[in-house]
Amino acid sequence: MTPTATLFVKPGKERSLLRRHPWLYAGAIDRIDGRPASGDLVRVASPDGRFLAWAAFSPASSLRARAWSFREQERPDEAWLRGRITESVARRAALSARTDAVRLVFGEADRLPGLIVDRYDGQLVVQLMAAGVEAWREAIVDALVAATGCADVYERSDAASREREGLAPREGVLRGRAPQAPVPVTEDGVRYLVDVLRGHKTGFYIDQRDNRRLVASLAQGKRLLNCFCYTGGFTLAALRAGAAEAVSVDSSADALAAGRAQQDLNGLRAPSDWVQADVFEILRALHAQGRQFDLIVLDPPKFAPSVQHLERASRAYKQLSLAALRLLAPEGRLFTFSCSGAMSVELFQKVVAGAVFDAQVDAQMLGRLQAGEDHPVAMTHPEGEYLKGLMLRRI
Repeated sequence: MTPTATLFVKPGKERSLLRRHPWLYAGAIDRIDGRPASGDLVRVASPDGRFLAWAAFSPASSLRARAWSFREQERPDEAWLRGRITESVARRAALSARTDAVRLVFGEADRLPGLIVDRYDGQLVVQLMAAGVEAWREAIVDALVAATGCADVYERSDAASREREGLAPREGVLRGRAPQAPVPVTEDGVRYLVDVLRGHKTGFYIDQRDNRRLVASLAQGKRLLNCFCYTGGFTLAALRAGAAEAVSVDSSADALAAGRAQQDLNGLRAPSDWVQADVFEILRALHAQGRQFDLIVLDPPKFAPSVQHLERASRAYKQLSLAALRLLAPEGRLFTFSCSGAMSVELFQKVVAGAVFDAQVDAQMLGRLQAGEDHPVAMTHPEGEYLKGLMLRRI
């Protein structure tokens, strides 16, 4: 690809790029030599003209350019793109021993900003969330088919971040056929049905794989409460591992129906309630009933889409953790998560500590939790660490 312009940054604004951070905001740009269009390759230069990065231009977004490469001799083209996608797919090969539900490309962490690719058995699901990857749509799909051997590719570019790039939402078949039914996958021996067309994200919460295994490792003979359960990933993993009882709560009747179907699919007969309710309300009701649980999972939706929402989100996370702690049996474990990228793990831990204090219980933090290895975080791009969690034990 031939660069169409040079972006000169303001004095001092080159520092983040010199540290290989991939984002350049509009306010950091001094001037643009040329007339780049959305998705065009541009050269980013210091105030005195020294090369800083090759990047994709996005005129509609406050995040005006996303860096592809910080090496001047490594100018992106289709061969370069194929190489990066092939490398990214190869890095996940070892996970096939555990599952056929894998994130193959994770945006900036794989040096492909704005590109998300998930594999469910022979089905690929793609999200093109930035102007640069949108411009290379066909080349990306060709490279994915070649790297994976998957003939069916479906697009779910329907998140709000795409609109911030000035791009209309897109959804539909990119290659092959659309799945006619939920796609069956297996993770650590549990069978799941992934609704690629209508499910959350790309159909399944792949990022919680290791945390599902952790909960399962503690589940033998235990009572589980799974809040914001969606289709019951944590529930099914715990039941298969021998949980004595499970209560799964979500506001979506369709998600709960899918959870029940998957429980039957796996032949899991332990007592299990799938409850359609507001989680905040059901936690209060269970407390009033004097119920207790040995394992409680809190995996709510994103409460803080931006830093402007942090105060309100912190109150919600604290309220949830406080209510859950009151239901936790002595020696029980609480697994509490935030998928809000705007909330740091340090702030999240502080919020949960406040809930422990207000609940007037004693609790130990046994560890911090994060997404699985197919959701790596680039050391120069800490913003990529969106999922964070804590495991607490009540004593």
